[in-house]
Amino acid sequence: MAEPVAHVSEIPAGTTKRVLVRGVELLLCNVDGELYAVEDVCTHDGGPLDQSELDGCRITCPRHGAQFDVTTGRALTLPAVIPLETYAVTVDGDDVLIDV
Repeated sequence: MAEPVAHVSEIPAGTTKRVLVRGVELLLCNVDGELYAVEDVCTHDGGPLDQSELDGCRITCPRHGAQFDVTTGRALTLPAVIPLETYAVTVDGDDVLIDV
């Protein structure tokens, strides 16, 4: 079941917003106007990704430099090898809804 977590207007293109949904820390990412949601935890060491800037579709872990594609969750560089968990995002007007 999808639930509202933010407003589109709060997440301009090229930025992220951390949200908490049912106890899960997620990172909303606006890639060229399209919204994606990934778990806000580096799969290499458990560090938060919201401390990093979004570069296109890439987010870099500030601890050890692992990079992930937020559109797919795929780990792009070492030391991470496990992909990020991704979540379905729906936009209804200005509301952003995530299915967790």
